[in-house]
Amino acid sequence: MVLKKLRQALSGSSGNSSDEYLEIDLTQEKKDKKVLVRLFTLRQYEEVNDILNSLREGYSIAVVDIKPLRQKDSIELKRAVSKIKKTVDAIGGNIAGFGENTIIITPSFAKIHKEAEKVPKDASAGNKFM
Repeated sequence: MVLKKLRQALSGSSGNSSDEYLEIDLTQEKKDKKVLVRLFTLRQYEEVNDILNSLREGYSIAVVDIKPLRQKDSIELKRAVSKIKKTVDAIGGNIAGFGENTIIITPSFAKIHKEAEKVPKDASAGNKFM
C-alpha cells in the first residue's frame, strides 16, 4: 500500500498506473562495435595525444603519416614514435612501419602481419660461384 502511494506520487497520477510497463529487449546491442580506421597526419609532437586517445578507446586502428614531422624535426619524430610505442605496449597492441612515411597502429584485438624480407635466390646463388 505504501509503494502504491509512492508510485502515484512519483508518477503524478491519482489513478491506477500498474498496467503501464516498459518492455526492454535484452538482445538488442547498445553500440555499433565496428572497427574504425582513422587517418592521422603527424605535423608536430603534440598531435601524438590525439592518436593515443583514439587507440585507448579500443576500436580504432590508426594510420599515421609521419612525413611532415620527419621533414621538420627528426628528433621530435623519434620522441613521438617512442611515446606511441610505449602506449601500444601498454595496451597490448601492434605497431609497424609501412614504407618510409607511414606507421600503422592497432589495438590488442588486431595483429599486423610482418613478413621477413626474402633474399632473391639469384643474389645468393651468385655469391657461391664467385
